[in-house]
Amino acid sequence: MKRIIYVCFFAILLASCSTSESNQEPDSNFYALTVGNEWVYKNYKYNSVTETYDYTGVIDSVSIVGTELIDHNNYFRFRRLTTGNEADITFCNPNGEHFELLRDSTGYLVRDDGSIKYAKNDFTSRIVNDQDWGTIYEQLIATDNEITVEAGTFESTYTQRFVMLHNGDQADGLDHFYYVDGVGLIYDTSSLVSQDIPTIIRRLDAYAVE
Repeated sequence: MKRIIYVCFFAILLASCSTSESNQEPDSNFYALTVGNEWVYKNYKYNSVTETYDYTGVIDSVSIVGTELIDHNNYFRFRRLTTGNEADITFCNPNGEHFELLRDSTGYLVRDDGSIKYAKNDFTSRIVNDQDWGTIYEQLIATDNEITVEAGTFESTYTQRFVMLHNGDQADGLDHFYYVDGVGLIYDTSSLVSQDIPTIIRRLDAYAVE
């Protein structure tokens, strides 16, 4: 059981830590939180033979389909439709629909349970989850990182997710998240805790935002 739990970062993200809430409205639309906005992501899997990433055929189509008022806070309803994962590729999302409620709370992208999904201007490392084998952290590293994906070249913020083992060592696994002001998420990865190369990378292929 411990080995199963130890597998990845993403599976634990839903249990992430909470942030202090504020009703203050964001001063910009950094996360592109507008009903009707759409994003298309392609998933790529690491090939240990060629040491490159091969396209899996898995596509995540994300759109904002509405809003919902919860405790006097306005959340945006994200719909993700995943196709092409008939093989149930590890770390790729399963086929079908998934919904998520998110809002911008003074620069933090926050879920409806109060947990932080992303922070655009806070360089403090924060605990995502604590397990018996180690503690998962996320930390904003840079706000002016240039990155190129299928949808174009962008100046982005860059955040890392890492694990500190309880013996004091940092685990080999490292995940990467890139967000662009006014566009949103453009790149992320999913990794094994014990491997220094991400298993899956997901890149923005196309988008339409207002």
